[in-house]
Formats: sequence, C-alpha cells, structure tokens
Amino acid sequence: MNGRNFNTGIPAMDFLVTFLKGRVQRARSGELDRGASAVEWVIISAVVVAIVGVVAAVINGALKGGAEDVKDCIEGADAGKTC
Repeated sequence: MNGRNFNTGIPAMDFLVTFLKGRVQRARSGELDRGASAVEWVIISAVVVAIVGVVAAVINGALKGGAEDVKDCIEGADAGKTC
C-alpha cells in the first residue's frame, strides 16, 4: 500500500477510498473556493433584491399618494377654482 494504488479487492471499498482521496485532493488544491464565491454572489444578489424591493415600495407609495390627490382634485373641480 504505497498511497497511489489501493486495492482491497472489494469494489465498494476501493470506490470509497478513491472518492475520498479525490475530495481531499480538491480541498487541498483550493478548488472548493468556488463554492464560497457562489455563496457570496447569492448574498450580494439577495441584498440587491431587498434594496430594489424597498425602492419599489417607496415609489409605489408616492404614486398612490399622487393618484389620490389627482382623484380628489378631479372630483371637487369647479370652473372657478384650481387644485
């Protein structure tokens, strides 16, 4: 057993050892940092979506208030006065 060739004669055990060696090698190489980057992008995206939602709510509130003002002005309109 020199570390390179590991053969127990049990296919499931050989597969498990080979799989775990590959995982350890990937972890040591830094290849798993891509997962951290993906998580960072998800967090950044969530923050951006939250900001857009807040801005949309503020704009929606302002538009509803303006629409109510226009509606009230139209309903109470006379020929002699302006809003």
